[in-house]
Amino acid sequence: MKKRIQVIIGILSGLIIVVSASLIILYQPDIPVEGLIEKYAQSPSKFITVMDMPVHYRDEGDPSDSIPLVLLHGTSSSLHTWDSCTSAWATRHRVVRMDLPGFGLTGPNPTMDYSIDMYVKFLESFLQQQNIEQCYLAGNSLGGLIAVYYAAAFPDKVKKLILLDPAGYPIKNAKGSLGFTLAKIPVLNKILTIATPRSIVRKSLEDVYGNKARVTDALVEQYHDLTCRAGNRQALLARLTMDQKGDTTVISKVPMPTLIVWGAEDQLIPIDNAYKFQRDLPMDTLVVCPGVGHVPMEESPELVIPLVSKFIHKN
Repeated sequence: MKKRIQVIIGILSGLIIVVSASLIILYQPDIPVEGLIEKYAQSPSKFITVMDMPVHYRDEGDPSDSIPLVLLHGTSSSLHTWDSCTSAWATRHRVVRMDLPGFGLTGPNPTMDYSIDMYVKFLESFLQQQNIEQCYLAGNSLGGLIAVYYAAAFPDKVKKLILLDPAGYPIKNAKGSLGFTLAKIPVLNKILTIATPRSIVRKSLEDVYGNKARVTDALVEQYHDLTCRAGNRQALLARLTMDQKGDTTVISKVPMPTLIVWGAEDQLIPIDNAYKFQRDLPMDTLVVCPGVGHVPMEESPELVIPLVSKFIHKN
């Protein structure tokens, strides 16, 4: 019995040594926001205080456009996910995008509230400060869910709605991504708040994309840097571990024309959910993009740009 206890203690000691050594090797301290601002907030980036947060945003294109296109990114992303699309749309429209609370250069919410109600309130406050009375509202993933709830709450302020692989329904039979899977495992997810190797970021992006060849070193560096922005990893953990049961009946209350764009190879939110949105939205158009993953506007802007432009200009 004594010998068995000694063996167990030896095994546990070995595991502690291995884990400790791994943490030392993989340790990634928070990156101060000042350095990231120099790197990722070049012109036309600006900052504005909304709900006691210094919000990073960009307002581009035609300033006289009375109904701008407002873009919302998804979990662990930033306004940069729209870069390629914005450069095209801004030739004809005013295009506004921001880093949502908990992500990008905006960083964590001081109240640690990452509920959908908070995000809707945040978006309304932001739009009021920008004097935007009505807009075309587009959102991907979490941004899509926020867009749905905002459109249902403020139907007069959204002329048309664009949803790209939005969250909203329970997710079944999804392969998921490495990063999101690890972030939902108790204890291990806390380790990720101090250890975020680029290899995990790369694998997570490859899981999100349909065409892995489009995941570049520059893209991995951008996602890694902004994930490690001081406070963002703790915010992500808070967001992913909170009760996220939503009210799917809200979707059927969206009254305006809606374009749904879905990547056929989405591993995070399977295409089955696209048909649920199509079923429940009163006025919708569904377009499925073959070979594309969870972030169509980032992976295949050449497909998304004309789809959205055509939808906006359609009477």
